[in-house]
Amino acid sequence: MLINKKLIWKVLKNHFNELKDIHIKTLFNKGHRFKFFSREAVGITLDFSKQKISLKTLNLLLELAKEAEVSKAINKLMSGNYINVTENRHVLHTALRSNKKAYIELNGKNIIPQIHASLNKMSNIVNLLNYGKWKGVNGKIITDVVNIGVGGSDLGPKMISMALRGFMSADICNINVHFASTIDGTQLFDILPNLNPDTTLFIYSSKSFTTIDTQINADTALIWLKNNLNKPEDIIKKHHFIGVSTNTDKMTKWGLNKENQLEFLDEVGGRYSLWGAIGLIIAIRIGMKNFLRLLSGASNMDEHFRSASLENNLPVILALIGIWNINFLNIPSHVVLPYDGHLKFLPSYLQQLEMESNGKSITNDSQLVDYFTCPIIWGEVGPNGQHAFYQLLHQGTQSVSCDFIVSINPYHEIKPEYLRDRLNMQHLLVLANCFAQSRILMLGNNDNSHKHYFGNKPSSTILLNTISPEIIGSLIALYEHKVFVQGIIWGINSFDQWGVELGKKIANETYSIMTSGHGADILDDSSSNLIKYVWNNIKN
Repeated sequence: MLINKKLIWKVLKNHFNELKDIHIKTLFNKGHRFKFFSREAVGITLDFSKQKISLKTLNLLLELAKEAEVSKAINKLMSGNYINVTENRHVLHTALRSNKKAYIELNGKNIIPQIHASLNKMSNIVNLLNYGKWKGVNGKIITDVVNIGVGGSDLGPKMISMALRGFMSADICNINVHFASTIDGTQLFDILPNLNPDTTLFIYSSKSFTTIDTQINADTALIWLKNNLNKPEDIIKKHHFIGVSTNTDKMTKWGLNKENQLEFLDEVGGRYSLWGAIGLIIAIRIGMKNFLRLLSGASNMDEHFRSASLENNLPVILALIGIWNINFLNIPSHVVLPYDGHLKFLPSYLQQLEMESNGKSITNDSQLVDYFTCPIIWGEVGPNGQHAFYQLLHQGTQSVSCDFIVSINPYHEIKPEYLRDRLNMQHLLVLANCFAQSRILMLGNNDNSHKHYFGNKPSSTILLNTISPEIIGSLIALYEHKVFVQGIIWGINSFDQWGVELGKKIANETYSIMTSGHGADILDDSSSNLIKYVWNNIKN
């Protein structure tokens, strides 16, 4: 049964009519909103007092979660149960950050030992690289590692590597990390001229090991190495490539030895895979010890998600607020605004996490939904956005909901020492800007001229105690679980991606037509003529 056919949905619709003409600033007249509309757990504070809700709204939303049996679904997720019904798979990304004593069963076998064996193999590779013991074919120490991946094999690792770039230990080699994802090769071609083939290692990251984007870039990297190193292909692959995939047969067929292969579970979706072998580039960048701290932080949020009551559960509250905004306030756009330059790739990562997971219109029982699911997710580092698109947020004709994300304390270490006071001052300025922007979005002003701010724009503020591996792990797990809860309430599967798969299939078919020179006439008039125009004008 579609969720909007249930009584609680109709009650919420009627309740919306009670609130629709009330300005958010009016809700503050009763006082103590922060006390009633904020929650804290594992180093993260969620302030949702600037959302357009009352205590009645919150209670009704919690009833919605109960009606959808969210607590039962949480237990299934955290136990690694079979919940990805459309792909006939279990869902096991939370198992990747479980401790060694956990027991999670797959096909009658505890998979935790397998997960920790993969972590141990990762650790060995990371230590060889970070301590200068992994050598290229000519005996030179590896200085640069290029992660070749796309989607979940790129966005998550790149985001974390940037967020925690200052956590590399001083006593190990400072390896430079790079990322190449685009099928057009521009990123790779920009990187290669600045690298030494003798000292460069490539990580070929692909869940299926068949994704054309990644395959093409890996083959290009191999050509570059072969032309510069003048060594046999198998020797080059042994010294200059590591494969990360669920498909060991494909890795072996491509020519990678078992020692150069890292495997992860097929039951882990690409966008949820940074916690395991796909996170190798993260571990190389920040060290294995800090990578394990990242896992620990995510595990802390997992335990909070599992054990906290619905009314005190950060992911549940964040999910319910999102549902209220899109399904009842009819706000189809949500912007993520981190007030820290180290989190510059967080909006892009969350864009994939949310839109690929919940950008669905068919329920688990094959019904077409007649309500909004995932909003459009976008964003930018907050201070940059203030000089770009905040004009639309404040005075535009479209309503947008916002997540402001900021760290209470500045980055873990400020160097050089003589700039410490200066950078602390700048951090206070960042906090002031973050708080001021959410305040004016809520309040508006009374100016009746072209300077009029409407206000009444809902936002949440997520305060991080600091930027650390543990806190970043908790933050990402918070959003993962938010997405899951929303999927449960909407009745959709957050773990498949059939739209992505269809796009890949059609792209491969189109590529075959373009390279063969035949078949364009069977396509639609636009596609057919576009291909013919390219054939007639491409420079050989």
